Amino acid sequence: MLKVLITRFKQGCRTLPFPKGQPPNLPERYRGRPIIAQGTSVDLGKMTFVPETGIQYSRDFRMAVSTRAGLLLNNGEIVLARALQREMLAIFGRSLKLRQVSAGGCNACEADINVLNTPVFDLSRFGIQFVASPRHADGIVVTGPVTRNMREALMKTYEAVPDPKIVIAVGACAISGGVFADSPQVSAGLDTIIPVDLYVPGCPPHPLTILDGLLRLLGRIKAQKGSV
Repeated sequence: MLKVLITRFKQGCRTLPFPKGQPPNLPERYRGRPIIAQGTSVDLGKMTFVPETGIQYSRDFRMAVSTRAGLLLNNGEIVLARALQREMLAIFGRSLKLRQVSAGGCNACEADINVLNTPVFDLSRFGIQFVASPRHADGIVVTGPVTRNMREALMKTYEAVPDPKIVIAVGACAISGGVFADSPQVSAGLDTIIPVDLYVPGCPPHPLTILDGLLRLLGRIKAQKGSV
């Protein structure tokens, strides 16, 4: 037992100081917000962040926005997510319970959401927790392209969450259908089914992108423009 305590003491604090302190040092291979030429635009909601012709990637993980139109990246600028309205912040600002719904996802986005519960990110220190029942939740986090077979389950989960509630779309599949777009078996985006309060692009989004979006939604990080 003594050896365990000594080892733990030597390890120190493993939790990132985010959002305070210096920005996390992400690896060179990380593909963050695209760097695009003047006069061009890309739709972050459809991108899978593979090496595409003519597109370079920064290491800026801030990409979550409040509207679908906000994902249309023009000239390298993006309007990052804004906080909920004052009435909603009064309810959810200090304690937010979320039910995650995998609506046909490949488990990549789901895995990065789960990572938020590890000591490195320690999501619960912000008063944000994932719960098992939608009846105990303040909102839902949806991943996957919302397949035809999952649509009813999604709607039942959404309806079971008490009002007022929030909806968060995580990943390209939930936002636009992703690589499955235009298939009759999936939706054209979560917001064609239910209203969405936060869009987190990526395939999958980095845990920091998700966390940054959640904290902006709760007013913990002020809304601002981002540029690369």
